[in-house]
Amino acid sequence: MLIETKRLRLIANHPAELRAVKTDPVASARLAGVRLVEGMRDFLVSPEVSPEWLAKLEAAETPDPWTYGFAVVHVQDQVVIGMGGYKGPPGVDGMVEIAYGIVPAYEGSGYATEVAEALVAHAFSTDGVRLVRVHTLPTANASTRVLQKCGFTRVGEVVDPEDGPVWRWERARP
Repeated sequence: MLIETKRLRLIANHPAELRAVKTDPVASARLAGVRLVEGMRDFLVSPEVSPEWLAKLEAAETPDPWTYGFAVVHVQDQVVIGMGGYKGPPGVDGMVEIAYGIVPAYEGSGYATEVAEALVAHAFSTDGVRLVRVHTLPTANASTRVLQKCGFTRVGEVVDPEDGPVWRWERARP
């Protein structure tokens, strides 16, 4: 699966490629057929990565954008600069949660906003999705600015089982 924006290409991650990036950074200098920039491996080996997600990744054989997300390719530079995706397929309540990250060398240029908008548009193009949700640290930061630009509304603070207190942001289908 492929999602294209003005400056980026989001390519569905293949579990085998993600495992290679996680376990062998030298051999995995490419993801989705494109060179990785420094910092990409950190998205998969960070202590913030869910152990449940990693267990699913180890067992997976086929791409599933709802679970394994997308490599974010900078079209002009032809490098992977980040990842974006969902925390699972749409629930019976019509809700999906997005997550995204851009490596530090490419931050501050609007790429996270572009990824977030692309993920929202893809979600809303899927039958039954009525709400997109995001959680951020409970403080104003770059992520909260991205979400405000993308039309999200902060609806409160919740305690995430993995992340502790977070701000919840939501955007309803138009």
